[in-house]
Amino acid sequence: MRRLLDFVLTLTITVSLLAVTQGAAMPMPASRTADDGARVVGESWLNAREADLSIASPALRRTGHVRLLFPAGWSRSARRSWPVLWLLHGGFDDHTSWTTRGDAARLTARSGAIVVMPDGGRCGWYSNWWNHGKGGPPRWETFHLTEVRQLLERGYHAGTRRAIAGQSMGGFGALAYAARHRGMFRAAASFSGTDDISYGPIPPVVVGINVIAGCGELDWGRIWGSPDTQRKIWRAHNPADLTWRLRRVRLYISSGSGMRGPYDSTYLPDPVEAATYLLSKSFAGRLADRGIPATVHFYQGRHSWPYWQRELAAALPLLIG
Repeated sequence: MRRLLDFVLTLTITVSLLAVTQGAAMPMPASRTADDGARVVGESWLNAREADLSIASPALRRTGHVRLLFPAGWSRSARRSWPVLWLLHGGFDDHTSWTTRGDAARLTARSGAIVVMPDGGRCGWYSNWWNHGKGGPPRWETFHLTEVRQLLERGYHAGTRRAIAGQSMGGFGALAYAARHRGMFRAAASFSGTDDISYGPIPPVVVGINVIAGCGELDWGRIWGSPDTQRKIWRAHNPADLTWRLRRVRLYISSGSGMRGPYDSTYLPDPVEAATYLLSKSFAGRLADRGIPATVHFYQGRHSWPYWQRELAAALPLLIG
């Protein structure tokens, strides 16, 4: 009888594990909560290394999503923590972008880090929206750096050795988060990012087009207000105005010129990449003026994933080292 019970128990565990690795959703215990009550309400494994989380988020007042890549040797029952690499997506994208388009699973396979890819909204701008002084949702910054961070540290062995990187809007987010939360990230990388939102008329145009086209929201001033009348809010979120807070952060800054590069089939210039080129150059100049070291790579190329894959591969030693 004892052998029979052991066999049944073993079979049950095996079937459960197979269900997890084949993508079955698993509600998480309510005790795994963030300080504000955010909790994991669903866990779906796509393969042995990749999982999607659904999070009931007070900061968003809805369910938020995060994709995770786990390193070799990770287990839920481990008694150790792992370093963490955050990868932020750009505008019009979501938490799946870095794996479906950016080849993140292959590029980070030997990183030894938990890779965190949170949804930041198609036009979220990695900020708690001002909403004309009323605050309230969406509060993307709180969702990411309080709720998601705490849930990963309390339920998934995420450690306090952190790095962050992103492309386009996510490049802005990576630098803004590293600067606004001093000491949280040891390294940060921006690939074709909107790195200086005080650089003339370009940033408001970029933000406005993204919000209107990406979210169907005509009032793009809900994020930080007008750059003229709410300049203080814009500056408080502008990496180029916060460079002094990045002095101890290892930095990697890159952007294409917008002109045809090795991964492009067209000779037509790319105005989006040309804009990020100017903004990244401005940010790099601010760093140089303050004597803050950074690895900088400017190249010929357009606003597209092949370049961001290449840049992530180049930046990983700095991010994970």
